[in-house]
Amino acid sequence: MDFLEQVKDGVAILTMNRPERLNAMSRPMLEAMEAALARLAGAPEIGAVVLTGAGRAFCAGGDVKAMAEGTEGAGGSLEERAQQLRARMEVSRWLHEMPKPTIAMVRGAAAGAGLSLALACDLRVASDTAKFTTAFARVGYSGDFGGSYFLTRLVGTARARELYFTAELLDAARALAIGLVNRVVPDAELESETLGLAGRLARGPRVAHRYIKRNMNAAESGSLAELLDLEAWHQTRTGLTEDHREAARAFVEKREPLFHGR
Repeated sequence: MDFLEQVKDGVAILTMNRPERLNAMSRPMLEAMEAALARLAGAPEIGAVVLTGAGRAFCAGGDVKAMAEGTEGAGGSLEERAQQLRARMEVSRWLHEMPKPTIAMVRGAAAGAGLSLALACDLRVASDTAKFTTAFARVGYSGDFGGSYFLTRLVGTARARELYFTAELLDAARALAIGLVNRVVPDAELESETLGLAGRLARGPRVAHRYIKRNMNAAESGSLAELLDLEAWHQTRTGLTEDHREAARAFVEKREPLFHGR
């Protein structure tokens, strides 16, 4: 199977599973990923989602071997091929918009559309072995899976343009320095660090997390006035939750709150 799913302590761990191709994307992989994300978005038992790759890479992006053989994206008119690609790119929208925190756990290469998937997540935890590149220009492509949208917002338009035009390869330290990743940890600690973070989020106030994510996504393109309106509604809404009342009591009682997602 090109795609694996595991659930542990309220965290869904999604694994791209073509290690012999550095987890290069395939149609079955993307179809399974979209179905999983759409289902997990509404699953009450899931509080966070981790996306990773099997073996020594996160995801090498498109399958360059298939490109060279002329089998990737073959068949159909220009319009049909563009629409098929757009449908597969829904995985990026789900990662970015699903009402739960998403975390990319990156070991080895995150290249091209693979980098785009990592950027679509809310957070990125990288092994000190991780390497990042937009890669598209190297194979005469302009880019897909939302990378230009996400990278511009993470590192600024000038840096994002440079990384797209040059397809420069960044090591983990450089990626951290420019704000492309949130954390870099020793390779041996990657799983424990990432799953520890995901578990912490999964145990948190899930209703509040949903509205925090809505606020953050709206902040990427909305005006200040729009954001203030949205924050006012969301703050009032979360103030009515059992989790808020529990957290307030816990604060007064000097103990850790126990959240139930209500």
